[in-house]
Amino acid sequence: MPARNPALGVGLVVLGATCFVVNAGVSRVALRAGVDPAMLTTIRVTSTEVLLLAVALLVRRSALRPPRGRLLVLVFAHGLIGVAALQWTYFVAIDRLPVGMALLLEYQAPIIVALWAWLVQRQRVRARLWLGLGLAVVGLAAATGVWEGATFDTVGVIAGFGAAICFAAYFLIGEAAVGGHGAELDPLRMILWSFATATVVINLFEPITGFDTGMLDDSVSLLGRFADVHVPLWAVLGWIVVLGTVVPFFAELLALSFVTATTVTQIAMLEPIGVAALGWFWFGESLGVIAVLGCFAVVAGILLAQSARIDQREIAEPPLIT
Repeated sequence: MPARNPALGVGLVVLGATCFVVNAGVSRVALRAGVDPAMLTTIRVTSTEVLLLAVALLVRRSALRPPRGRLLVLVFAHGLIGVAALQWTYFVAIDRLPVGMALLLEYQAPIIVALWAWLVQRQRVRARLWLGLGLAVVGLAAATGVWEGATFDTVGVIAGFGAAICFAAYFLIGEAAVGGHGAELDPLRMILWSFATATVVINLFEPITGFDTGMLDDSVSLLGRFADVHVPLWAVLGWIVVLGTVVPFFAELLALSFVTATTVTQIAMLEPIGVAALGWFWFGESLGVIAVLGCFAVVAGILLAQSARIDQREIAEPPLIT
């Protein structure tokens, strides 16, 4: 297992979060160009798996070896829950709820991860962790304007909480496979077989063969501030696959080799804030005073939660609840 390197781990998470933020805008371009959300998910996951296979063939053929035993179970669960189910529940949530509410529900994941680390993994944390997470959640609600047009939809709310559970599972299962003591999977092998599982599952419901390839050469507008700029649809989809999926998913999974899942998910809470800022800059969406204050509250909450971690050097024996 690589030595813990918080600076490198945090840098990888920030890289992943930045790519995910920009991908939100690029994905909107693809959706407005007529690509169905379910088909976009299939294209994203399937193409990512093809690219990962190519990378493994070129740089690390050992990653092509299927995992066995406990590791096979972890990889299957990671692909089924942390990739395929996460994509599906997220799209259901944003289809039935305001986007702000859907994001707020999905980003309860850091609380789930923190509770798991405390109750199940028995990691020691300081009490201000909960204050920090609470402040971040309130700030996130303000930043995303969750009360604007809020409606209660049972299926949507269940899907939103389901997305939070799947999001947390992505990091917890990934940590068990690549970041824990005795980990046997390198991140490339882990993500390769996770996306293989997700690809099979997603194509059962929305086969990629149903995509109209004639659309690939269509010239599409980048919308908003860049409405006068037109690019081929294949370039937009290529961005979504490479910089919107492969790079961020791999970066955040690799980060688990250097920092804990709790740290990764706390920092990942910055993603909705970035999306709000992107919407203001790119698409001219409003970003009022309350939203800005909410952004600062999220950052403050994350910093407070981070300061609650107990340095591993303080723990000579397996951690206990405090």
